[in-house]
Amino acid sequence: MSNLNEWRGIGRLGNDIETRFMPNGTAVANFSIAVDDSYKDKQTGQKVEQTEWVRCVAFGKTAEFLGEWLHKGKRILVCGKMKTREYEKDGIKRYATEIMVGQGTEIIDWPEKDAARQQPAPRQQAQPQRSQQPAPPDDFDSEIPF
Repeated sequence: MSNLNEWRGIGRLGNDIETRFMPNGTAVANFSIAVDDSYKDKQTGQKVEQTEWVRCVAFGKTAEFLGEWLHKGKRILVCGKMKTREYEKDGIKRYATEIMVGQGTEIIDWPEKDAARQQPAPRQQAQPQRSQQPAPPDDFDSEIPF
């Protein structure tokens, strides 16, 4: 069986998205989402809520779009691949695991300024269609023919 690196999660943005541009002009958006989960504690029987913070990175047009439309607290479905990168800070090697945002990512809570996108276009009332078949003749005898 081949390997699979696919991640999906729905969460709320922890902060406004930070969008910056690389020297070649490619947009990069960094953000974190809070993904809630719960389980039942076997000893107490109580429901335990927990939140996982997931770091995400988007590039190009996706980064620009998300940076423009998403703000702190809005829900998003993130689809992508998990990557771990290595960097050095204060002489110490560190690692960061992030989701590289890919296709299938969707905004769940559209911002108010885009309310028109959420509203379906008004539907026109369908006019009752008239039958294309000719009407039956009016000269029926009231008697049954057999």
